[in-house]
Amino acid sequence: MCIEQLKQSGVSDEQIISINLEDEDYSDLLDYKKLHKYVINHISKDAITYVFLDEIQNCKDYEKAVSSLYLKKNIDLYLTGSNAYMLSGELATKLAARYIKIDMLPLSFIEYSEAVNISDKNECFNLYMNMGAFPYSTRFVDNSLAHSQYLEGIYNTVLVKDVMTNKSLKDIALLKFIASFLASNIGCPVSAKKIADTLSSGGRPTSSNTVDMYLEALCDAYLFYKVNRYDIKGKMHLKSESKYYICDTGLRNMILGTRNKDIGHQIENIVFLELLRRGYTISIGKSGRGAEVDFVAIRDQKTEYYQVSASVLDENTLERELASLNEIKDNYSKFLITLDTFTADHNGIQQINLIDWLQRDM
Repeated sequence: MCIEQLKQSGVSDEQIISINLEDEDYSDLLDYKKLHKYVINHISKDAITYVFLDEIQNCKDYEKAVSSLYLKKNIDLYLTGSNAYMLSGELATKLAARYIKIDMLPLSFIEYSEAVNISDKNECFNLYMNMGAFPYSTRFVDNSLAHSQYLEGIYNTVLVKDVMTNKSLKDIALLKFIASFLASNIGCPVSAKKIADTLSSGGRPTSSNTVDMYLEALCDAYLFYKVNRYDIKGKMHLKSESKYYICDTGLRNMILGTRNKDIGHQIENIVFLELLRRGYTISIGKSGRGAEVDFVAIRDQKTEYYQVSASVLDENTLERELASLNEIKDNYSKFLITLDTFTADHNGIQQINLIDWLQRDM
């Protein structure tokens, strides 16, 4: 997509070098010195050359070639790589040069809707929530068996390749238990101690340090995201239990073997991913007297507060969901996102339909 965009903006083919290091045609370039020499020999002399190196981790010591290429003033360099070798935090160690890291997420609802081409937005959203939004899922809307096999393949690959192998972990049963525990407790406070206590009560004593190591590995592989608590009044992060959200709700349903259940936590997960996709830094808000706000979202030095509920047609539910937001005394925007089909203004708190919110181009 980047290459096509460059071409549409007038960049010539001679200014673009694209190398897929999984392609046997480029097998000689798995040596970083040969890769470096190849690029240097093919760059344009009079204009910027855009260099795309796909699956860069296949080239041993690739960072040596990349760091040298970075020094060239007429090269704009793009790298892609597998989670297994380019986990969060590792790039900073390997690449001394400055870089911008773009973490990929499953499709947004807008992208998913365009791919499946279903006119009924409610039907489309149900598929999005239950089947998930990995790109190839859009081909299996009418084939649940193939879709399940597709998700199982992704899940097992991530666990074995990106987590077990890269982190040198040994206990796959423990890893799967922790992943399942997190998936079933989306949006709930979780700690390593709580998981360790659950394991111990089930007859499998496990230390909190061991659980913490596995939790970190699952997050490093982008299977789950850890979100810390934030004291809104005190303007500081708290060390109490965090919450975890999964990278894809379809994957969660596959792990747990459920669909059309626990909708409240599923849509909370979808809102989290969309805020992440839109570039927000996200925390769980503590607003006082035990009240909690689902998300404190900060972008461009502006703060927004989000509460998420499947429905607030029940007056008691509405009162409960608004209470946490009403505790906040600043003037930042506050939103209540639900699946109810109407919008409302509750003394400055904007109630919005989730599907409409997801379709906003922000």
